[in-house]
Amino acid sequence: MDAGHRVDVISGPPYPHLDPRVPLIKLPSLDLFENGLGCLRPRHLASLTDLLEWTGKLTGGFAEPYTFGRRALKYLRRHRDRYDLVHDNQSLSYGMLALQRLGIPLVSTIHHPITHDLRLALAAARGPGEQLLIRRWHSFLCMQKRVARGLDHIVTVSECSRRDIGADFGIDPGRVDLVYNGIDTAVFRPRPEVQRQPRRLMATASADAPLKGLRYLLLAYAELSREDPGLELLVIGRPQPGGRTEQLIERLGLADRVRFESGISTETLVQRYAEATIAVVPSLYEGFGLPAGEAMACGVPVVATDGGALPEIVGDAGVTVPRGDAGALAAALRDLLEDPARREALGVAGRRRIVDNFSWSVCASAMVAYYRRVLARADR
Repeated sequence: MDAGHRVDVISGPPYPHLDPRVPLIKLPSLDLFENGLGCLRPRHLASLTDLLEWTGKLTGGFAEPYTFGRRALKYLRRHRDRYDLVHDNQSLSYGMLALQRLGIPLVSTIHHPITHDLRLALAAARGPGEQLLIRRWHSFLCMQKRVARGLDHIVTVSECSRRDIGADFGIDPGRVDLVYNGIDTAVFRPRPEVQRQPRRLMATASADAPLKGLRYLLLAYAELSREDPGLELLVIGRPQPGGRTEQLIERLGLADRVRFESGISTETLVQRYAEATIAVVPSLYEGFGLPAGEAMACGVPVVATDGGALPEIVGDAGVTVPRGDAGALAAALRDLLEDPARREALGVAGRRRIVDNFSWSVCASAMVAYYRRVLARADR
């Protein structure tokens, strides 16, 4: 909008928090993950889309990408004259292919192929029964692969994702364009007025998602805390009650040492970064790595794994270690905790790297240029 364009966001629940200048077009759904299967009412029986969403959840599937595509297509058919271009944020639904056939210029972002999430979840599963449930939930990937192969304009957020999309979705990587995610460096910024805690590690992770590698951070922290009982660990996220993360914390004797915080505002998140000694990104895979980029933008030294695109984002302005290696993670954190001068230098270098390469102004300009190329091709 700051570049002079009008933007609507079309979304199903949970609805995003937007800049107040951006209209939100709400496409209500059954929102079954929030409301449960018991929310079905007689009026929903008249809607094939609602029934598909309900039966998908009933059978252990994740039908939301498909049903959102149906609802979005219905809305855009009625309002196609309002939009010069539609940008799909990885629904990769059959509705998007139908939209493309209507002649509306369409751009689709694939942040990373969810096939990586599937492989890691299967590797962490407890037996064939759990694997079956995981495969059923990820069955939407069959649709996403088919749709991706038929799209005219695909954009992704890292060179790593471009390679992986090509390999996992059977697409020539040359057909996938690259525009990095943007980080708001005016919001995610150093806060010199906030006192940094002398011995605090901080991570932002979906606590029970194998992809995020929190298990390895907890193992590394257990090793370090035996040497340094005053070392803190703050995790921005919420573990599943009784889930694997809570069980591991209990087994390691860390129940009174690890602090979780969730539902916080962006302002509070920035303050937490300002308070942290080191930000840790233990992920096994990231298509981009927003937690690393946001921490670096805040001037916090970062230790990250080499999972996915993280080395591409962190570069030489942070420390990288092999993914899934708790010992290497502990060693890197130990070295950095003992070297305040290096922490200071990395914090400065990280901020500079994000401002120069991944700030909103840089990435938004690249996306606008990409939109113009797509529109120019559509006008031929």
